Amino acid sequence: MIFTVIIMMNIVSCSLFQPKKHQASFLILFNTITEIVGYAHSEKEFKEFAQFLYDNLEEYHQLYDKYNSYPGINNIKTINDRAGKEPVKVDSRIIDLLLYSKEMYAKTNGKVNIAMGAVLEIWHDYRSDGVENPEDSQLPPMAELEAANQHTNIEDVIIDEEESTVYLADPLLRLDVGAIAKGYATEQVVEIALHEGYENFLLSVGGNVRSVGIKPDVKEPWSVGIQNPDKSSEQKNIFILSLSDLSLVASGDYERYYTVNGKRYHHIIDPSTLMPAEYFAAVSIVCEDSGLADALSTAVFNLPYEEGKALIETFEGVEALWIYSNGDMKFSDNFKGLIKD
Repeated sequence: MIFTVIIMMNIVSCSLFQPKKHQASFLILFNTITEIVGYAHSEKEFKEFAQFLYDNLEEYHQLYDKYNSYPGINNIKTINDRAGKEPVKVDSRIIDLLLYSKEMYAKTNGKVNIAMGAVLEIWHDYRSDGVENPEDSQLPPMAELEAANQHTNIEDVIIDEEESTVYLADPLLRLDVGAIAKGYATEQVVEIALHEGYENFLLSVGGNVRSVGIKPDVKEPWSVGIQNPDKSSEQKNIFILSLSDLSLVASGDYERYYTVNGKRYHHIIDPSTLMPAEYFAAVSIVCEDSGLADALSTAVFNLPYEEGKALIETFEGVEALWIYSNGDMKFSDNFKGLIKD
């Protein structure tokens, strides 16, 4: 009888102290939606965890912001504003991002270039005008894009690690870290959380998804959907993946775009053509590091299938899904093993 009572008490005790699933979302960071899913013993405990992630992400958001200034912070906007004038003393987290971006520039043969801001600003302005005034939408003149492209040499981004300074040697060069900053910041914040002892959570920053551990209540990997690029379809997700300690990042033509003469032009610009890439409707990358996944999703989107497949095969543990505009799909060698049954 005593033994039975002890077992019963243990069962009740375990159920009382089993962490429960919680969810939070924010609308400001990196100009997108941030979502957090995790497990905690109380709502208060989860709110403290969510605030911890938010506070750390906010620091990266302010440092990597190219549009806004913040008191006491030299950020990407500060560097751009002082192009050709003087080196800018910056936080080491900016130095780290720029060094990583230069590394990815080399590894992707220039398909990810944070020095392309001058070209991307032109596209941004024409796209914004086209969204606001669709009847008068126009494409940027190629002559204007080519002139801006003369100021996209990443070697003109001079980094002094000892002094922690960044100097843009070309006064017309502009940094745009949009192809890598969200994923890179997501990965850094996850590393901070792991160091603090947090585990078993899912972090999504504008669709840059990083899974940590598992769902402890069911002892299973996290279920993460790949968005259907065809927004007219009733099928919201193409696939559901089972992910544990992996990142999923997608690039596609279905989020930021405008229409000119009945044709849609999206925001992912191929450095080789200075035009939106037209190989695929979407590319999804899965690997552990969210920064790498972010960079590769852009690079592979800007490459024909065979070249993109060859690129990801130079990295260990990277899988990819290519979705064509007609709905056809191609997979890297082990991608299908990630799809949830």
